[in-house]
Amino acid sequence: MAHFAKIGTGNIVEKVEVVSNDIATTEQAGVDFLNNLYKSRDVWKQTSYNGNIRKNFAGKGYTYDQTRDAFIPPKPFNSWVLNETTCLWEAPVVYPNDGQDYIWNETIQNWELV
Repeated sequence: MAHFAKIGTGNIVEKVEVVSNDIATTEQAGVDFLNNLYKSRDVWKQTSYNGNIRKNFAGKGYTYDQTRDAFIPPKPFNSWVLNETTCLWEAPVVYPNDGQDYIWNETIQNWELV
């Protein structure tokens, strides 16, 4: 199955639809199918679970970045920075690797033990 993200205002993903591989033999074929189905001229971009297409699997609320040709998830915290290689947000402090569970505390900008 092929997955396509509908891109709305501000390049924000509005939804993701599934199209049979028999129909979506190319990205354009999938886009044409969806626009015919919805009788629209929407912007659709193909996405994939394994990250082979546009870095990350698109989800509602993600941003499509044309320059990077990538789907970027919403920024979880103001202090986090975008990893240019993965197009994922990363904390400014590395997650502890001690087998315990932590949550991010934006106030102190560090991980706190759960």
